[in-house]
Order: sequence, then C-alpha cells, then structure tokens
Amino acid sequence: MKATVSDIARSCGLSTATVDRVLNNRPGASAANRQRVIEAAKQLGYLPVVDQVALPSRPAHLEFFLPIGSNAFMADLARHIEDYAARLPLVASCRIHKLTGISPSALQTAVENLSLKANGVGVIAVDHPRTRNILREIVEAGIRLVTLVSDVPGAPRSAYVGIDNRVAGRTAALLMGRFLGGRKGHLAMVVGSRSYRGHEEREMGFRSVLGEEFPNLTVTSAVEINDEPEVSYTATMNALHNEPELLGIYCIGAGRSGVAKALLEARPQKKPVFICHDLTRETRGYLVDDLLDVVIDQNARLIAEQSVIRLLGSIASSAPYLTRKFIDPRLIFKENVPVQ
Repeated sequence: MKATVSDIARSCGLSTATVDRVLNNRPGASAANRQRVIEAAKQLGYLPVVDQVALPSRPAHLEFFLPIGSNAFMADLARHIEDYAARLPLVASCRIHKLTGISPSALQTAVENLSLKANGVGVIAVDHPRTRNILREIVEAGIRLVTLVSDVPGAPRSAYVGIDNRVAGRTAALLMGRFLGGRKGHLAMVVGSRSYRGHEEREMGFRSVLGEEFPNLTVTSAVEINDEPEVSYTATMNALHNEPELLGIYCIGAGRSGVAKALLEARPQKKPVFICHDLTRETRGYLVDDLLDVVIDQNARLIAEQSVIRLLGSIASSAPYLTRKFIDPRLIFKENVPVQ
C-alpha cells in the first residue's frame, strides 16, 4: 500500500499541513522541515523516482527558452523535449519559447512571457552578467532552473544538462591529430559564438590538445560566425583560398552547412579532415557522402529527456543543487550512424 501524507507526518514528527505545503512546494515551511519531509517521503516510497531522481508529487508546469533560429540541433532538441514531456503524467504542461537571438535582451523579452504557473524553466543562454541577472530573478520568483547544452555556472541553476564541452573540444583535437597521422600544416576553425561558454570551452580544449600532442598542426584561421551558415561558408572559402593545402576544419557550433557548401564548391585537390558537432539530418548525409569525417554528438534526445527529469527532480528536492552528471558524447562515423 502506498504511503500517505499522514504516514509521512508521523514519520518525521510534523503536521499534515506542513507535509502538504512541502510536497506541493508552497511557502510556509522552514528549510529544515522541508528536508525532513522530503527524506521521510523518499524513505516511505511516496515520491516517484526516475533514474534515481525523486520526482514531485503533483504535475508541474515547465517552460524552455531555446535560441532555435535555423539551428537543426536546437530544432531537434525542442521536438524531443515536447515529445518526452507529453508522455509524462507528472508534466502538466510544457511550453517552448523560441528566442529571436542569443543576446541577453532576446532572453529578457522572452522571459516577460513566462507563465505565472511555471514551476521549472530550462534555458540555453550565453554567459553574460545580464543573463545571470535574468536567471537569478527567475529563481528568486520560486521557479527552479536548469541550463542546457552551454552552462551558466554563475546563475543559481539546480543543474546543468549536457556534455563536458572542454572534453568535447579536446576529443576533436585528438581525432584531428590521429586522422592526419603526423602531417605538418594548417587548420581552420569555425567558431559558433564565444559568448556561449560551451563554444569557448570547446575551443580551449581543442587548442590545448594541439599544443600538448600535435605541435605540427597550427590553427591559422578561427572565425566567429554566430551560427550563421552564410558566414561559415564565406569563412571556409577564404580559408581554402588562403591555404590551398589546408589539412583540417573544425566546426565548433552550427554553421556546418556553410562549411559543407564551401567544400563542395571549392573541390580542393585533397579534402581537409572535417569534424563537427551534433548529429542532424544534414550531418547524416555529409557522413554518408564522405564530406564529413566524424560527428561529436551530444545526443539531443537524451539532453531533452534529462532536462525534463532534472527539472522535475529539482522541483521535488529541497536542496538547491542536484548531483552533477555530464552526458557522454557519442562519436559518429559513417559506419555507425544510428537509426533515427
């Protein structure tokens, strides 16, 4: 038989009214009493659990703020969030806000449409003082927060859901060096936006491993393209023109289609090693056509599912932070492209 509110009250020595306030995340209970109630509820099996994360006792309203634009990965992420949330009885509603850009002002404008019923918010945002202030105000309003894909560690988020981006960049450099087998020459880097901590960390990791293990490889072109395919196309064409024997191209964020278009049009005598992030419909095709050598994928479906679970877990928990757990990136070659 499932435990009741009365059972929890008896177990922790508090009133049923206090237990009810805690379980439904209402004000009026001290931090100490909240902790006692949550621990008793867990021990009695009252709170549902997914992947060892305790979930709230009542359905929650979730909202996500994503800079989708023309980014195929972001579009896939939004679709997976909506799909997964729709299948969970503990999600009362799930709303996706499509940001008009990556600036703090775009986030501020979107947050003004945040529902008064919202219990949890997931966000992909640049690490900026204005952004941190916006996120701090959300949390101070009693709403739980998780960051996705690119962290904002200075914000009071309950969890970060995504890969270790510095490790992802280091992995890209290791693959690049191994692919090139000791050859000496130049590389081009197409950076999405250094305003994203995740992109900055990938670049740092990439450059670190080159310096440590492959000093024979030098990055001679590193253009920030703000995830615009047209800009990445121009940057790649310029790099190929300036370096006819360019050995490799590392695309850190979006803009992959611009790189691919440039490679197809320029048709260099020997194709540079091309490494990018995120498995999408486009990158699947690039892999199969031997235009792209490897994708370092952060798994949109898993990030979507974990962001929903982590938000629900943070709503149920009295602790300000959940246990940190990175998502492991996948290395996708043309021979192991997974079924959609």
